[in-house]
Amino acid sequence: MMQIKKLFSLLSLIDLGLSAVPASAANDPVKINVLILPAFEVGTMDDDFVGEAQLYYQKYMIGADVYPITADPYGSNLYVQNGVGLYLMGQGKVSAAVNLTALLTDKRFDFSDAYFIVSGCAGSSADSSVAGDVFLVSSVVDCDLGHHADIREMSSESCTVWFPIEDYRDISCFTLNESLVEKAWKLVKDIPAETTDSARACMARNFDNAAWAVRDPKVYRGTAVAGDNYWKGIYAHNTAKQITEYYHCLDPYAVTDMEDSAAALVLHKFGMLDRLLIFRASVNMDVFLDGETPETAWNDSKLLVSADGFDGFTDIFEVAMENEFRAVGTIVDAILTGSF
Repeated sequence: MMQIKKLFSLLSLIDLGLSAVPASAANDPVKINVLILPAFEVGTMDDDFVGEAQLYYQKYMIGADVYPITADPYGSNLYVQNGVGLYLMGQGKVSAAVNLTALLTDKRFDFSDAYFIVSGCAGSSADSSVAGDVFLVSSVVDCDLGHHADIREMSSESCTVWFPIEDYRDISCFTLNESLVEKAWKLVKDIPAETTDSARACMARNFDNAAWAVRDPKVYRGTAVAGDNYWKGIYAHNTAKQITEYYHCLDPYAVTDMEDSAAALVLHKFGMLDRLLIFRASVNMDVFLDGETPETAWNDSKLLVSADGFDGFTDIFEVAMENEFRAVGTIVDAILTGSF
């Protein structure tokens, strides 16, 4: 059994035995056609456990040039091969914003025509999705921008604990380029997605064999609700739906993540938002499973991805990443062949 590995140890530079390319190696900026942006990897990108970046590394980056991004406080590298770039943004909105800005302002690279693809794991809406679903994100909202109340201080039993601040609208909700999303959707909507027996059983027992919970996973479209904390529970689930409805997002709330709104904001500031695509694969639900509570789930202060499972699921993480990889890889290959 593989030992459990902490995610937050993954932000440090991973030595893959590749030599870095000095800044003076090229006379002209390196042209990037498509930049793949996971948040983290588990272990190394060539070991036996698949994280968010490994499948892309193994297909596109063997023998790649490696550029240390010195302005990145975490010391991440940009890997470049045949016009494809791979870069770990780091976990959370702050890390993602700082690191992506450091990369985009690096004069060694030319992103003027690049497509940007954020790709990673997510929790997903417990009233419609199943573990293993892949979502092409059409809108991104920041769930932290607004007033948040503690349910214990509410004057009624309402589950509404979020109150919007309209002045934040321009930086808290982004609709991605509709024509670009539609073009990507036509390529990925019929790509098959898989699950595992244990994930299917987990969904069945936690949601009383509801039809939506026991179906096969698929590729869908949806809205991503990004926060700088790993939230979970029915109140937060309802808040995510409320936020999505408040901003009149194109598609219903589907996934929760920790980087998407930051990536969208940075690319908006650089005038590149129209070239952003976001894919998220569901590896867990946004509510507690199997009778867990915040105290039982989080008392050890660990955030883990391992071969032993993730939040009630066993063996779904790698399968979900493979589902997403098939979708994202289809887009990347189409970009490289000029058919996108």
